[in-house]
Amino acid sequence: MKITWFGHSNFRLDFGGKVVLIDPFFTGNPMFKGDRDSATKGATHILVTHGHADHIGDTVAIAAKTGAMVITNYELANWLAAGGVKKYDPMNTGGTIDAGGFSVTLTRAYHSAAESAKGLRALRGEDVSKLPDDGISIPLGHPNGIVVQTKGEPTVYHMGDTDIFSDMALIAELYRPEIAMVPIGDRFTMGARSAALSLHRFVHPRLAIPCHYGTFPILDQSADRFIEIMASHGDHIEVKVPQIGAAFEV
Repeated sequence: MKITWFGHSNFRLDFGGKVVLIDPFFTGNPMFKGDRDSATKGATHILVTHGHADHIGDTVAIAAKTGAMVITNYELANWLAAGGVKKYDPMNTGGTIDAGGFSVTLTRAYHSAAESAKGLRALRGEDVSKLPDDGISIPLGHPNGIVVQTKGEPTVYHMGDTDIFSDMALIAELYRPEIAMVPIGDRFTMGARSAALSLHRFVHPRLAIPCHYGTFPILDQSADRFIEIMASHGDHIEVKVPQIGAAFEV
């Protein structure tokens, strides 16, 4: 399996002839300096953890260009379908589906999952430059983490946006993830201390990839503190901070 990080919570997985995008936030992502079409070339599936603009990202446009299957929670899947997505496979927390050569499971995450009406219209490609912010948020199902499993490849757990919670231990027991993409940026998700503890006490992957930091000034700007705390726990968990846009093998 090859993994590519594009900043924030945006990842690409390449394995077994599949190209799986998770939370494809390209447009408006200041960490991503490349070409979106090149980064998403050959996409077969798009997985979305929850209904915030920085995670839905470019799902509608990428799905239209590549024909990728979109997999997310029921409410968000239906909204994306109304916005133009042609191929989608809705599910909900705790469910597992066969995505054709690999499985996708939605796990619990502790976060919110609604977006403003203006923001959602923008995601559909509408011109909202003259529209006021009306302060109305539209609920888009529950926030989730995502587990990706396929034979002969490491199991991947993308935690989504979340706080630490003790039932992460059940997720680890059920799916035994080897790779964990863990949000560390604080304010909207776990910070470094909670993120490190979640791995040390509950998840126990062999490789941790920090994400959801450095994108905006109000988030923690580096993974340094997370790396320091992980080292203090003395676990045999490798921490990898990828170069943005550079694929690596796991």
